[in-house]
Amino acid sequence: MSEPADEDVSRRTLLAAERTWLAWWRSGIAAATASVAVGGVVPELVDGGRTAYVVLGIGYAALAAAVFLAGAVRRRAVERALWRGDYAQVSEVWVLVLTIAAMTLALATIGVIAAQS
Repeated sequence: MSEPADEDVSRRTLLAAERTWLAWWRSGIAAATASVAVGGVVPELVDGGRTAYVVLGIGYAALAAAVFLAGAVRRRAVERALWRGDYAQVSEVWVLVLTIAAMTLALATIGVIAAQS
C-alpha cells in the first residue's frame, strides 16, 4: 500500500505532466495561428509575391501538426513512465526536428519579408 506522501508526489507529478502537455498545445495553437496569419491574411494585404506567403503558411500548419503530435507522444511516454516509477527523457530527435523546422520557417519568413521590401 502506498503512503499518502507518495500519492501526493504522484498527483503533483501527474499535474505537472498535464501542464506540460497543455504547453505543447499552446505552442501548436501559436503555430496554427501563424499559419492562418502568414498564409491566409498576409497574401490578401500584399501586392505580388503571394505564393511565398501561402507556402510559409502551409509550413507553419505542418509545424503545428508536428507539435500536436509530439505533445501527444510525449504525454503518453511521461504517463507510462510515471506509472512504472521511471523517467521518460524527451526525444533528442523530436527536439532537433522541431527546432530545425521552426528556425527554417522563421528565417524563410524573414527572407520573404525582406524580399518584399
